[in-house]
Amino acid sequence: MSGARSEGGVAVSATIRRLSVDDVEEVTALLRENREFLAPWEPAREDEYFQPATQLEIARQSLDDHAQGRTFPAVILDDDAIVGRLTLSGITRGAFQSAAMGYWVSERANGRGIATRAVSAAIAVAFGELGLHRLQAETVFANAASQRVLAKNGFRPYGVAPDYLRIDGRWQDHILFQLLADDDGAARADPSASRRGPPGRAA
Repeated sequence: MSGARSEGGVAVSATIRRLSVDDVEEVTALLRENREFLAPWEPAREDEYFQPATQLEIARQSLDDHAQGRTFPAVILDDDAIVGRLTLSGITRGAFQSAAMGYWVSERANGRGIATRAVSAAIAVAFGELGLHRLQAETVFANAASQRVLAKNGFRPYGVAPDYLRIDGRWQDHILFQLLADDDGAARADPSASRRGPPGRAA
């Protein structure tokens, strides 16, 4: 575990680590608890999505994609408790060397700098372990909290995508953000907040 960092006078000890199938029960409970809280920022979800069997299938597929180098699925931890998820997806090599980042943090863990530190750790993984050149993230216009998290980590808005994703039951415009490996935010990324997941649990 990395040492705690102060965020607005509050000690923050958040880390990320690779997702494991052993996390499914805890992640499922967290999703159920935060279903209403996350709804404005997520695609509309059927009840089946919040069942352990569905989350196990999602975890197995994510870990298979990770083994193929297409994604980096992680859980966000506060001490040793899971408080959210973070994924680097669509990892593209060749001339692009880029990935897209998405994340969420539970309502109880909001406002404590946990998402900010988790994103910092993910940046360190992306530009360190994965050797990428670029990260992209996007938010709906109303998601000011996530925009602040990205800005604190050096992401810069570079465009708007009309009707980009169907979020909360309707197509919504998104602000597009990016961070390059040689940007200031990348240099400030915190590798100490990332730790490896348990080995041998990819299926």
